[in-house]
Amino acid sequence: MALNAKQRQFLKAEAHALNPVVMLGNDGLSENVIKEIASSIEHHELIKIKLNAGDGRKEQAAQAAQAVGAELVNVVGRIAILFKQNKEGSRFILPR
Repeated sequence: MALNAKQRQFLKAEAHALNPVVMLGNDGLSENVIKEIASSIEHHELIKIKLNAGDGRKEQAAQAAQAVGAELVNVVGRIAILFKQNKEGSRFILPR
């Protein structure tokens, strides 16, 4: 599911008040970090993750999103926003 501009804007506004639930360490995207991201996104649908301080943060965020089957909403500085809509019923009603 590709997000359009209105949907990204809506999700960024919803994520504004959230705190990062997963923080990437020096090891980057280890198997345990991917499991934690997958668990968090299944429960919350919309999460923030804190990325490494090094270069390639957008690539790290894209890899994390791809690993759990989520959409990368936005990357600002060291924070990435990921979204994966629940199959049973989403708590977010996305604009069209």
